Amino acid sequence: MAVAPRPVRRVVAITVLVASLLAAMVLAVGLGAVHLTPAEVIGAIGRALSGTRNGMHDAVVLDLRLPRVALAALVGAALALAGVMYQALFRNPLADPYILGVSSGAGLGATIAFITVGSGALGAQLGVPMGAFIGAIATISVVVRVASRRGRLDTTSLLLAGVAISYTLSAVSSFLLVFHRQSMASVVFWMMGGLTGASWTQIGIVAVMLAAGMVVPLVRSRDLDVMLLGDERAGELGVDVERFKLVVLASASLIVAGAVSVSGMIGFVGLMTPHITRLILGGDHRLLLPASALAGALVMVLADLAARTVLAPVELPVGIVTAVLGGPFFVWLLIRSERR
Repeated sequence: MAVAPRPVRRVVAITVLVASLLAAMVLAVGLGAVHLTPAEVIGAIGRALSGTRNGMHDAVVLDLRLPRVALAALVGAALALAGVMYQALFRNPLADPYILGVSSGAGLGATIAFITVGSGALGAQLGVPMGAFIGAIATISVVVRVASRRGRLDTTSLLLAGVAISYTLSAVSSFLLVFHRQSMASVVFWMMGGLTGASWTQIGIVAVMLAAGMVVPLVRSRDLDVMLLGDERAGELGVDVERFKLVVLASASLIVAGAVSVSGMIGFVGLMTPHITRLILGGDHRLLLPASALAGALVMVLADLAARTVLAPVELPVGIVTAVLGGPFFVWLLIRSERR
């Protein structure tokens, strides 16, 4: 049986993923306490694009569900894209976006924000995302500083520094909550991950950060392929290894910080999605990067839909759903790696 040429394969893969994502988004917008048909969802969006609205259904779609579904897609795309970059940087399929302590830094920043500005409307919309973002960026800056020696960024030291700093920051967050118990419930729920209160402002922020962080990896996807051969071989093939490591690390961390700042801790999406996509489509980063972003968006939209509907009217934190799916997958991945 003949194998389709690579360009055709890329077009088919991206087309299938885009169609699946759009169908999942329409389904997710339609399901909830008020059920809407796909025609009603598409009609509401069409009327909004033409500058008109018509009744309660349009308000449900445009003000409540569509922002949340769109934010879920962006967060999933960001986590999956960052996962691809981390896995290429560390040459390890078990690497994920939170391996360098970014999540713990974001958690500490969010904890401080909850304590200082509270969990009211203004704090939830501005203070907490800003605190999480600052914490994530500050953490990755410290980790890189600790792991850099004589102008070289050692990946092993980077991992060890990330783990050590992650545990330290988690301990600091717990220490703060001991003395501010009134904020504990809000912080714990945020750390479980969720997209409640999604707004078009948050969507704009995450979209800008995602676009900024994915430019270099997409343009230099060939260099990501070369990095898988090892630092020495990559250098022989013309890659400025140390500089490229910093660029990839900064891009991935920017994307993760933006996602975490609005969604809290959502694990395993950045681990599962790139690996599944790689198994199906291969390791060429020209295809793997956009395909993983689309697949991550699809996974996140479906996970958030499950979080909203499985135990309705009770809403689960979406981080619980991804953990339930991701935990067994991670164990399978470990077993598979050991057998190889």
